[in-house]
Amino acid sequence: MNNLPILYNFRRCPYAMRARMALMISGQAVKLREVVLRDKPVEMVEASPKATVPVLILEDGTVIDESLAIMNWALGKNDPEDWLKDRAVSEPLIAEADDKFKMHLDRYKYPSRYKDVDPVEHRTAGLAILRSWDQRITGQGQLTGFNKALADIAIFPFVRQFANNDRIWFDAQPIPTLQKWLAGHLESDLFQSIMAKYPQWKAGDEESILAQL
Repeated sequence: MNNLPILYNFRRCPYAMRARMALMISGQAVKLREVVLRDKPVEMVEASPKATVPVLILEDGTVIDESLAIMNWALGKNDPEDWLKDRAVSEPLIAEADDKFKMHLDRYKYPSRYKDVDPVEHRTAGLAILRSWDQRITGQGQLTGFNKALADIAIFPFVRQFANNDRIWFDAQPIPTLQKWLAGHLESDLFQSIMAKYPQWKAGDEESILAQL
């Protein structure tokens, strides 16, 4: 287990969540270094100066510091559930989530970080995107078909964050198929397995190992 990639991780970050799920399902074990965002380790910042999680350092020193790139690297090695099969359909959906939906999510969840922002306006705009995804899921169960694929795993952590900002309001919205879809992913063994809590890593500490159950 000594010769493994190193993953700098923050448990509650949606980008880190989707990276961990891809690593887990692919069977790629990693040495996990849990980060506290207000106290980022120097080693992580030196490896990736943009200093955001996740950061994956491969055995040869290659640094992958984008969550989708980590997902594609892991699944490119082993994709047992064929998540990449609908990549041409998944990628535009993920781009919508990472761009428009994430923009509205941030301003709904953290309005004080922005100037002249109405969180209700951004909640409404985010809901419109959720309604379009609800329509996609209806009749097939997942965003790109009957089986979960790259888009589902890449997107649902952000829908979780949106839902949890006001769960009573979210549960009252007329998006029952998407609500069921979200609940299914949150209750899955895969998601539960990657949400274990780890202590903050500091230089000299032994890393925890993230590996398939």
